[in-house]
Amino acid sequence: MSHRRVKKRNVAIGGAAIAALGAAAILLPNANASPDKSSEARTFSSKAAVKLARSLATDLGDSGAGWYYDNGSRKLVMNVTDENSAEDVRAKGAVAKIVKNSMADLKGATKTLSSDASVPGTAWSIDPVTNQVRVTADRTVTGAKWATLTKATDAMDGLVSVKRSKGEFKRFDGEEPAQPGGEGGAAGDAGAGDEAGAGGAGGAGDAGAGGAGGAGDAGAGGAGGAGDAGAGGAGGEGGAGGAGDAGGAGGDDAGGGGEAAGGLDGGDAIFGGGARCSLGFNVTVDGAPGFLTAGHCGNASQTWTSDEAGAQQVGTVQDSKFPENDFALVMYDDANTQAASTVDLQNGSTQDIGRAVEASVGLKVQRSGSTTGLSDGQVTGLNATVNYGNGDIVNGLIQTDVCAEPGDSGGAMFAEDAAVGLTSGGSGDCTQGGETFFQPVTAALEATGAVIGADAGGGGDEGGAGGAGDEGGAGAAGGAGDQGGAGGDAGAGDDGGAADAGAGGDAGAGDAGAGLN
Repeated sequence: MSHRRVKKRNVAIGGAAIAALGAAAILLPNANASPDKSSEARTFSSKAAVKLARSLATDLGDSGAGWYYDNGSRKLVMNVTDENSAEDVRAKGAVAKIVKNSMADLKGATKTLSSDASVPGTAWSIDPVTNQVRVTADRTVTGAKWATLTKATDAMDGLVSVKRSKGEFKRFDGEEPAQPGGEGGAAGDAGAGDEAGAGGAGGAGDAGAGGAGGAGDAGAGGAGGAGDAGAGGAGGEGGAGGAGDAGGAGGDDAGGGGEAAGGLDGGDAIFGGGARCSLGFNVTVDGAPGFLTAGHCGNASQTWTSDEAGAQQVGTVQDSKFPENDFALVMYDDANTQAASTVDLQNGSTQDIGRAVEASVGLKVQRSGSTTGLSDGQVTGLNATVNYGNGDIVNGLIQTDVCAEPGDSGGAMFAEDAAVGLTSGGSGDCTQGGETFFQPVTAALEATGAVIGADAGGGGDEGGAGGAGDEGGAGAAGGAGDQGGAGGDAGAGDDGGAADAGAGGDAGAGDAGAGLN
């Protein structure tokens, strides 16, 4: 398969500004705030802060007005509406900030905006740092549209703030290039002969898919894998389908267990219906492998491939929701696909994903996409609504300062080993920056019944062992797990079978291949 990636420099904008704003909110109490006691508060890791915040929010009930994590001070800030609640917050080690607007007030403002200011090119989210609903209008909001928006927001003075964006809100799906293929396509070097056999032809794309080794004294070589990390057996002393001494997997990373069986990583390119999007996270549904991506991508095509030419079909859409929400569930066509719960870090390595979490303002996140590679930033707003125009209004999104561009749609947003969101759209790019909105992964998992992380992986921890036959007969493919792929440490069979390195993951599958020896 061929992955077309245009990698750009990572851009993380606005993090310092948000941290500074959060610090100002703590250190500069307004007329409604209690005397500042932030210096007495404890410091927390982000994970510990989220756990405490959720517990406190439940205890505070209607007296709570949101919360955020200040990355600079490593303190948890809880908004409350009265002094008694503030004392309860301080007793647990968090910073208490008495604010004017309750959560009911803020949610009421978002409902008013939805009914009175549903203007294409606008977005809004609840911002606990400012204790307001932050409205953003892109450059298309002018004339009558601007008048409609400001009429609604002026009536909610103190509840709502408005800012302009230099960009234009749009979904981040990209068009599929007219001419697929990259730098590959060369024919195999080896000609026909007794020992080497006929060379295979190079395939399309950057790495090129091609079979290695043809018929000869030692038998037919297996087919070369396609794409950056596709696995394929080499000819030589092995039998048909068996791997040669030097290994099987080709590509950047010597193959991954999931890739060998057709699986992809989060952030990898997927193609369908003339569109290019990015895979979000691999999942399972009742034990069957699949992946999540953006709903507007799922609406564009029923089937998705891993190459621009459309030759490597990987999955079929089972469920797609857009607008209102923005997620799609695509099931791998091959039920035996070993799709690892990993995200492509776009530098030859991957990040394991073991769980899914809800976003929180101040949470540091990263995003992987097939156009811009890896970018980072932080969450700036929750329960966001964005109006992309043409009736495409999506609710309940996560707002961030992480950049993205067309083709990144559906890509993974994550915080260390936790899945957080699926790229939806926004404004700007990774040169000038902008705002990007994400579909919460937790909502997509709940709606589809999918499972992510440790419970979603197939195969054993080290992968199944590849079988081998006598005199290099065709061996059975090894099952791929967290580390494994086909092939054991030592090939079995008289002369061939599985190779030393195999076609699997980091360590190959099994300690020894099964066979006569």
